[in-house]
Amino acid sequence: MKLHRIVEPGNHGTEATGAGPSGRILIADDQPDVLAALRLLLKAEGYETFTAQTPERVIEILKTERPELLLMDLNYARDTTSGHDGVGLLKSIRALDRTLPVVVLTGWASLDVAVECLRGGVSDFIQKPWDNAKLLAALRKHLGEGRRVRESRRREAELAQQIEEAEEVQRGLLPRRVPSIPGCRIAVSWKPSSALSGDYFDVLPLGPGRFGLCIADVVGKGVPAALLMSNFQAMVKSVAGGGESPGEVCRRLNSFVCETVSSNKFITFFYAVMDTDARTLRYANAGHNPPILARRDGSWTRLSDGGTVLGVLSDRRYCEAAIDLAPGDRLLLYTDGLVEARNPEGEEFGEGRLVEMVLGQQRLEPEELQERILRSVTGFTGGSLQDDATLIALRVD
Repeated sequence: MKLHRIVEPGNHGTEATGAGPSGRILIADDQPDVLAALRLLLKAEGYETFTAQTPERVIEILKTERPELLLMDLNYARDTTSGHDGVGLLKSIRALDRTLPVVVLTGWASLDVAVECLRGGVSDFIQKPWDNAKLLAALRKHLGEGRRVRESRRREAELAQQIEEAEEVQRGLLPRRVPSIPGCRIAVSWKPSSALSGDYFDVLPLGPGRFGLCIADVVGKGVPAALLMSNFQAMVKSVAGGGESPGEVCRRLNSFVCETVSSNKFITFFYAVMDTDARTLRYANAGHNPPILARRDGSWTRLSDGGTVLGVLSDRRYCEAAIDLAPGDRLLLYTDGLVEARNPEGEEFGEGRLVEMVLGQQRLEPEELQERILRSVTGFTGGSLQDDATLIALRVD
Protein backbone atom coordinates (compact mmCIF):
# COMPACT_ATOMS: atom_id res chain seq x y z
CA MET A 1 0.00 0.00 0.00
CA LYS A 2 1.46 3.37 -1.02
CA LEU A 3 1.11 6.58 0.87
CA HIS A 4 -1.40 8.99 -0.66
CA ARG A 5 -1.38 12.69 0.07
CA ILE A 6 -4.06 15.10 -1.11
CA VAL A 7 -2.05 17.89 -2.76
CA GLU A 8 -3.61 19.78 -5.63
CA PRO A 9 -1.34 21.44 -8.23
CA GLY A 10 -0.35 24.94 -7.14
CA ASN A 11 -1.95 24.63 -3.71
CA HIS A 12 0.38 22.21 -1.86
CA GLY A 13 -2.23 20.74 0.46
CA THR A 14 -3.90 24.03 1.43
CA GLU A 15 -7.30 25.43 0.66
CA ALA A 16 -7.74 27.80 -2.26
CA THR A 17 -7.81 30.75 0.12
CA GLY A 18 -4.10 30.24 0.82
CA ALA A 19 -4.68 29.39 4.48
CA GLY A 20 -2.80 26.46 6.02
CA PRO A 21 -4.43 23.05 6.29
CA SER A 22 -7.13 22.60 8.93
CA GLY A 23 -5.25 19.60 10.24
CA ARG A 24 -3.26 16.52 9.31
CA ILE A 25 -5.36 13.36 9.43
CA LEU A 26 -4.36 9.76 8.81
CA ILE A 27 -7.18 7.59 7.46
CA ALA A 28 -6.76 3.84 7.98
CA ASP A 29 -9.16 1.40 6.30
CA ASP A 30 -8.77 -1.73 4.18
CA GLN A 31 -11.44 -0.63 1.69
CA PRO A 32 -10.21 1.64 -1.14
CA ASP A 33 -13.66 3.12 -1.78
CA VAL A 34 -13.98 4.17 1.87
CA LEU A 35 -10.55 5.80 1.72
CA ALA A 36 -11.43 7.65 -1.48
CA ALA A 37 -14.72 8.96 -0.07
CA LEU A 38 -13.13 10.16 3.14
CA ARG A 39 -10.23 11.79 1.31
CA LEU A 40 -12.62 13.81 -0.84
CA LEU A 41 -14.72 14.82 2.14
CA LEU A 42 -11.75 15.95 4.19
CA LYS A 43 -10.01 17.69 1.27
CA ALA A 44 -13.08 19.88 0.82
CA GLU A 45 -12.71 20.95 4.47
CA GLY A 46 -9.05 21.88 4.02
CA TYR A 47 -7.51 18.87 5.73
CA GLU A 48 -4.23 17.32 4.66
CA THR A 49 -4.70 13.54 4.55
CA PHE A 50 -2.64 10.38 4.53
CA THR A 51 -4.05 6.92 3.90
CA ALA A 52 -3.11 3.39 4.88
CA GLN A 53 -4.75 0.00 4.27
CA THR A 54 -2.72 -2.07 6.73
CA PRO A 55 -1.71 -1.74 10.38
CA GLU A 56 1.94 -1.89 9.36
CA ARG A 57 1.51 1.10 7.08
CA VAL A 58 -0.29 3.02 9.81
CA ILE A 59 2.74 2.68 12.06
CA GLU A 60 5.11 3.75 9.27
CA ILE A 61 3.12 6.92 8.60
CA LEU A 62 2.84 7.76 12.29
CA LYS A 63 6.62 7.62 12.56
CA THR A 64 7.35 9.73 9.47
CA GLU A 65 4.46 12.17 8.98
CA ARG A 66 3.28 12.86 12.56
CA PRO A 67 -0.44 13.32 11.81
CA GLU A 68 -2.61 15.16 14.32
CA LEU A 69 -5.45 12.64 14.32
CA LEU A 70 -6.06 9.03 13.28
CA LEU A 71 -9.40 8.03 11.75
CA MET A 72 -9.31 4.25 11.66
CA ASP A 73 -11.28 1.10 11.04
CA LEU A 74 -10.95 -1.84 13.40
CA ASN A 75 -10.81 -4.56 10.73
CA TYR A 76 -8.09 -5.05 8.11
CA ALA A 77 -8.75 -8.60 6.91
CA ARG A 78 -11.61 -9.37 4.56
CA ASP A 79 -12.61 -12.54 6.34
CA THR A 80 -13.06 -11.08 9.82
CA THR A 81 -15.15 -8.50 11.64
CA SER A 82 -13.83 -9.22 15.12
CA GLY A 83 -11.94 -5.94 15.46
CA HIS A 84 -9.02 -7.70 17.19
CA ASP A 85 -6.48 -6.51 14.64
CA GLY A 86 -7.62 -2.95 15.30
CA VAL A 87 -7.27 -3.44 19.06
CA GLY A 88 -3.75 -4.71 18.53
CA LEU A 89 -2.99 -1.71 16.34
CA LEU A 90 -4.18 0.62 19.10
CA LYS A 91 -1.62 -0.84 21.50
CA SER A 92 1.16 -0.22 18.98
CA ILE A 93 -0.09 3.32 18.40
CA ARG A 94 -0.10 4.14 22.11
CA ALA A 95 3.43 2.80 22.44
CA LEU A 96 4.46 5.47 19.90
CA ASP A 97 2.19 8.36 20.88
CA ARG A 98 0.03 8.54 23.99
CA THR A 99 -1.64 11.82 23.02
CA LEU A 100 -2.74 11.20 19.41
CA PRO A 101 -6.56 11.47 19.11
CA VAL A 102 -8.00 8.26 17.63
CA VAL A 103 -11.50 8.16 16.15
CA VAL A 104 -12.80 4.69 15.28
CA LEU A 105 -14.97 4.44 12.15
CA THR A 106 -16.48 0.99 11.95
CA GLY A 107 -19.57 -1.00 11.07
CA TRP A 108 -18.58 -3.93 13.27
CA ALA A 109 -17.82 -3.62 16.96
CA SER A 110 -18.95 -5.77 19.85
CA LEU A 111 -19.40 -4.30 23.31
CA ASP A 112 -16.25 -6.07 24.53
CA VAL A 113 -14.19 -4.64 21.66
CA ALA A 114 -15.61 -1.17 22.26
CA VAL A 115 -14.65 -1.32 25.96
CA GLU A 116 -11.16 -2.51 25.06
CA CYS A 117 -10.81 0.33 22.56
CA LEU A 118 -11.83 2.89 25.16
CA ARG A 119 -9.24 1.48 27.52
CA GLY A 120 -6.73 1.85 24.71
CA GLY A 121 -7.43 5.56 24.47
CA VAL A 122 -9.98 5.84 21.64
CA SER A 123 -11.49 9.32 21.62
CA ASP A 124 -14.72 8.58 19.76
CA PHE A 125 -16.71 6.01 17.73
CA ILE A 126 -18.41 6.81 14.40
CA GLN A 127 -20.73 4.19 12.91
CA LYS A 128 -20.57 3.23 9.23
CA PRO A 129 -22.22 4.46 7.09
CA TRP A 130 -21.34 7.83 8.53
CA ASP A 131 -23.11 11.15 8.57
CA ASN A 132 -20.74 13.72 7.03
CA ALA A 133 -21.73 16.57 9.33
CA LYS A 134 -21.39 14.45 12.48
CA LEU A 135 -18.08 13.03 11.34
CA LEU A 136 -16.62 16.46 10.58
CA ALA A 137 -17.87 17.84 13.90
CA ALA A 138 -16.20 14.97 15.74
CA LEU A 139 -12.92 15.49 13.89
CA ARG A 140 -12.88 19.22 14.66
CA LYS A 141 -13.58 18.53 18.32
CA HIS A 142 -10.88 15.92 18.78
CA LEU A 143 -8.30 17.80 16.71
CA GLY A 144 -8.80 20.78 18.99
CA GLU A 145 -8.55 18.66 22.13
CA GLY A 146 -5.44 16.93 20.81
CA ARG A 147 -3.75 20.24 20.08
CA ARG A 148 -4.54 21.50 23.57
CA VAL A 149 -3.10 18.34 25.11
CA ARG A 150 0.05 18.52 23.01
CA GLU A 151 0.52 22.20 23.79
CA SER A 152 0.08 21.48 27.47
CA ARG A 153 2.64 18.66 27.29
CA ARG A 154 5.03 20.94 25.40
CA ARG A 155 4.71 23.65 28.04
CA GLU A 156 5.16 21.12 30.83
CA ALA A 157 8.33 19.79 29.20
CA GLU A 158 9.61 23.33 28.68
CA LEU A 159 8.88 24.24 32.29
CA ALA A 160 10.57 21.07 33.53
CA GLN A 161 13.66 21.97 31.53
CA GLN A 162 13.65 25.50 32.91
CA ILE A 163 13.28 24.22 36.47
CA GLU A 164 16.13 21.79 35.95
CA GLU A 165 18.34 24.61 34.72
CA ALA A 166 17.23 26.85 37.60
CA GLU A 167 18.07 24.07 40.06
CA GLU A 168 21.60 23.88 38.65
CA VAL A 169 21.96 27.65 38.97
CA GLN A 170 20.66 27.65 42.54
CA ARG A 171 22.95 24.86 43.63
CA GLY A 172 25.83 26.74 42.07
CA LEU A 173 25.06 29.77 44.23
CA LEU A 174 25.33 27.77 47.46
CA PRO A 175 28.74 26.94 48.91
CA ARG A 176 30.17 23.92 47.12
CA ARG A 177 32.43 23.37 50.10
CA VAL A 178 31.79 24.90 53.50
CA PRO A 179 34.87 26.83 54.66
CA SER A 180 36.62 25.36 57.67
CA ILE A 181 36.47 27.53 60.79
CA PRO A 182 39.59 27.35 63.00
CA GLY A 183 38.76 25.97 66.42
CA CYS A 184 35.34 24.70 65.30
CA ARG A 185 33.76 21.77 63.53
CA ILE A 186 30.80 22.40 61.24
CA ALA A 187 28.37 20.34 59.17
CA VAL A 188 25.65 21.59 56.82
CA SER A 189 22.61 19.91 55.28
CA TRP A 190 20.38 21.53 52.64
CA LYS A 191 17.33 19.47 51.60
CA PRO A 192 14.81 21.07 49.22
CA SER A 193 11.33 19.56 49.35
CA SER A 194 11.19 19.89 45.54
CA ALA A 195 13.59 20.78 42.74
CA LEU A 196 13.90 24.40 43.89
CA SER A 197 14.26 25.76 47.39
CA GLY A 198 13.45 28.93 49.29
CA ASP A 199 16.08 28.11 51.93
CA TYR A 200 19.54 29.65 51.98
CA PHE A 201 22.67 29.24 54.05
CA ASP A 202 26.27 30.40 53.83
CA VAL A 203 29.54 30.56 55.73
CA LEU A 204 31.43 33.70 54.75
CA PRO A 205 35.14 34.32 55.46
CA LEU A 206 35.33 37.97 56.57
CA GLY A 207 39.02 38.29 57.32
CA PRO A 208 41.54 36.77 59.74
CA GLY A 209 39.68 34.90 62.46
CA ARG A 210 36.22 36.24 61.45
CA PHE A 211 33.42 34.33 59.77
CA GLY A 212 29.82 35.16 58.90
CA LEU A 213 27.12 32.53 59.54
CA CYS A 214 23.78 33.04 57.85
CA ILE A 215 20.59 31.11 57.28
CA ALA A 216 17.35 32.30 55.68
CA ASP A 217 13.94 31.15 54.52
CA VAL A 218 11.65 32.79 51.96
CA VAL A 219 7.92 32.52 52.56
CA GLY A 220 6.45 30.24 49.89
CA LYS A 221 7.85 27.49 47.71
CA GLY A 222 8.86 26.66 44.16
CA VAL A 223 10.05 29.00 41.43
CA PRO A 224 9.00 32.36 42.99
CA ALA A 225 10.72 31.55 46.30
CA ALA A 226 13.85 30.29 44.55
CA LEU A 227 14.10 33.39 42.36
CA LEU A 228 13.75 35.70 45.35
CA MET A 229 16.30 33.71 47.30
CA SER A 230 18.80 33.83 44.44
CA ASN A 231 18.62 37.65 44.43
CA PHE A 232 18.83 37.70 48.20
CA GLN A 233 21.94 35.52 48.24
CA ALA A 234 23.79 37.97 46.02
CA MET A 235 22.75 40.88 48.23
CA VAL A 236 23.86 39.10 51.41
CA LYS A 237 27.35 38.54 50.04
CA SER A 238 27.57 42.14 48.89
CA VAL A 239 26.45 43.65 52.19
CA ALA A 240 28.14 41.23 54.60
CA GLY A 241 31.38 41.26 52.62
CA GLY A 242 31.86 44.90 53.56
CA GLY A 243 32.34 43.96 57.20
CA GLU A 244 29.08 45.52 58.43
CA SER A 245 27.76 44.56 61.86
CA PRO A 246 24.91 41.98 62.01
CA GLY A 247 22.33 44.62 62.87
CA GLU A 248 23.40 46.83 59.98
CA VAL A 249 23.43 43.86 57.60
CA CYS A 250 19.82 43.09 58.55
CA ARG A 251 18.79 46.76 58.21
CA ARG A 252 20.23 47.05 54.70
CA LEU A 253 18.83 43.72 53.58
CA ASN A 254 15.41 44.69 54.90
CA SER A 255 15.48 47.88 52.82
CA PHE A 256 16.47 45.87 49.76
CA VAL A 257 13.66 43.33 50.21
CA CYS A 258 11.05 46.06 50.88
CA GLU A 259 12.08 47.93 47.73
CA THR A 260 12.26 44.95 45.37
CA VAL A 261 9.68 42.40 46.58
CA SER A 262 5.87 42.49 46.57
CA SER A 263 4.14 43.16 49.87
CA ASN A 264 3.01 39.55 50.37
CA LYS A 265 6.56 38.17 50.42
CA PHE A 266 9.02 38.23 53.27
CA ILE A 267 12.22 36.52 54.40
CA THR A 268 13.30 35.25 57.80
CA PHE A 269 17.04 35.71 58.32
CA PHE A 270 19.69 35.06 60.94
CA TYR A 271 23.17 36.51 60.65
CA ALA A 272 26.10 36.16 63.01
CA VAL A 273 29.76 37.11 62.98
CA MET A 274 32.05 34.68 64.77
CA ASP A 275 35.43 35.81 66.08
CA THR A 276 37.43 32.62 66.52
CA ASP A 277 40.30 34.30 68.36
CA ALA A 278 38.08 36.00 70.95
CA ARG A 279 35.56 33.13 70.88
CA THR A 280 32.62 35.47 70.59
CA LEU A 281 29.48 35.45 68.47
CA ARG A 282 27.66 38.69 67.63
CA TYR A 283 24.30 38.17 65.92
CA ALA A 284 20.98 39.65 64.79
CA ASN A 285 17.86 37.60 64.18
CA ALA A 286 15.29 38.93 61.68
CA GLY A 287 12.29 36.79 62.58
CA HIS A 288 14.02 33.47 61.93
CA ASN A 289 13.67 30.30 64.00
CA PRO A 290 16.03 31.08 66.92
CA PRO A 291 19.20 29.00 66.67
CA ILE A 292 19.87 26.79 69.68
CA LEU A 293 23.08 27.30 71.66
CA ALA A 294 23.73 24.28 73.89
CA ARG A 295 26.39 24.70 76.56
CA ARG A 296 28.74 21.99 77.70
CA ASP A 297 27.20 22.11 81.21
CA GLY A 298 23.76 21.13 79.81
CA SER A 299 22.21 24.61 79.78
CA TRP A 300 20.91 26.10 76.58
CA THR A 301 19.49 29.29 75.13
CA ARG A 302 17.76 30.59 71.98
CA LEU A 303 19.42 33.29 69.88
CA SER A 304 16.36 35.43 69.26
CA ASP A 305 17.49 39.08 69.61
CA GLY A 306 17.11 41.19 66.49
CA GLY A 307 13.80 42.30 65.02
CA THR A 308 11.02 41.52 62.56
CA VAL A 309 11.21 39.53 59.34
CA LEU A 310 12.71 41.21 56.29
CA GLY A 311 10.36 42.82 53.79
CA VAL A 312 7.53 44.14 55.99
CA LEU A 313 8.56 47.56 57.34
CA SER A 314 11.26 49.42 55.44
CA ASP A 315 12.39 51.67 58.32
CA ARG A 316 13.08 48.92 60.87
CA ARG A 317 16.25 48.83 62.92
CA TYR A 318 17.72 45.60 64.21
CA CYS A 319 19.40 45.17 67.57
CA GLU A 320 22.36 42.88 68.17
CA ALA A 321 23.45 40.55 70.91
CA ALA A 322 26.89 39.17 71.74
CA ILE A 323 27.67 35.90 73.47
CA ASP A 324 30.88 34.24 74.60
CA LEU A 325 31.67 30.75 73.36
CA ALA A 326 33.52 28.01 75.20
CA PRO A 327 34.94 24.63 74.22
CA GLY A 328 32.20 22.04 73.95
CA ASP A 329 29.47 24.57 73.08
CA ARG A 330 27.27 23.56 70.18
CA LEU A 331 25.26 25.82 67.90
CA LEU A 332 22.34 24.60 65.78
CA LEU A 333 20.87 26.79 63.01
CA TYR A 334 17.83 25.48 61.15
CA THR A 335 14.82 26.41 59.04
CA ASP A 336 11.19 25.73 59.90
CA GLY A 337 11.01 22.76 57.53
CA LEU A 338 12.48 20.69 60.38
CA VAL A 339 10.41 21.75 63.38
CA GLU A 340 7.16 22.14 61.41
CA ALA A 341 7.46 18.72 59.75
CA ARG A 342 4.27 16.77 60.50
CA ASN A 343 3.56 13.10 61.07
CA PRO A 344 0.53 11.37 59.46
CA GLU A 345 -1.61 12.47 62.43
CA GLY A 346 -0.77 16.13 61.80
CA GLU A 347 1.49 16.59 64.82
CA GLU A 348 4.57 18.79 64.36
CA PHE A 349 8.05 17.55 65.18
CA GLY A 350 8.53 20.75 67.18
CA GLU A 351 11.43 22.59 68.73
CA GLY A 352 11.17 20.58 71.94
CA ARG A 353 12.26 17.36 70.25
CA LEU A 354 15.09 19.22 68.54
CA VAL A 355 16.38 20.62 71.86
CA GLU A 356 16.18 17.18 73.47
CA MET A 357 18.30 15.69 70.70
CA VAL A 358 20.94 18.41 70.96
CA LEU A 359 21.18 18.14 74.76
CA GLY A 360 21.05 14.36 74.76
CA GLN A 361 23.74 13.82 72.12
CA GLN A 362 26.66 15.81 73.52
CA ARG A 363 29.33 13.36 72.35
CA LEU A 364 28.29 13.36 68.71
CA GLU A 365 30.34 15.14 66.09
CA PRO A 366 28.40 17.81 64.10
CA GLU A 367 28.10 15.46 61.10
CA GLU A 368 26.71 12.69 63.30
CA LEU A 369 24.32 15.04 65.11
CA GLN A 370 23.08 16.42 61.82
CA GLU A 371 22.45 12.94 60.41
CA ARG A 372 20.75 11.81 63.63
CA ILE A 373 18.38 14.81 63.56
CA LEU A 374 17.46 14.32 59.91
CA ARG A 375 16.79 10.60 60.43
CA SER A 376 14.62 11.39 63.41
CA VAL A 377 12.58 14.00 61.51
CA THR A 378 12.06 11.83 58.41
CA GLY A 379 11.17 8.87 60.60
CA PHE A 380 8.66 11.03 62.47
CA THR A 381 6.98 12.16 59.23
CA GLY A 382 6.94 8.71 57.67
CA GLY A 383 9.78 9.25 55.23
CA SER A 384 9.34 12.69 53.66
CA LEU A 385 9.63 16.39 54.44
CA GLN A 386 6.78 18.72 53.49
CA ASP A 387 8.99 21.81 53.27
CA ASP A 388 12.58 22.78 52.55
CA ALA A 389 14.87 21.90 55.44
CA THR A 390 18.32 23.35 56.15
CA LEU A 391 20.48 22.54 59.14
CA ILE A 392 23.86 23.87 60.30
CA ALA A 393 25.52 22.14 63.25
CA LEU A 394 28.64 23.68 64.79
CA ARG A 395 30.78 22.70 67.77
CA VAL A 396 33.49 24.75 69.45
CA ASP A 397 36.63 22.68 70.14
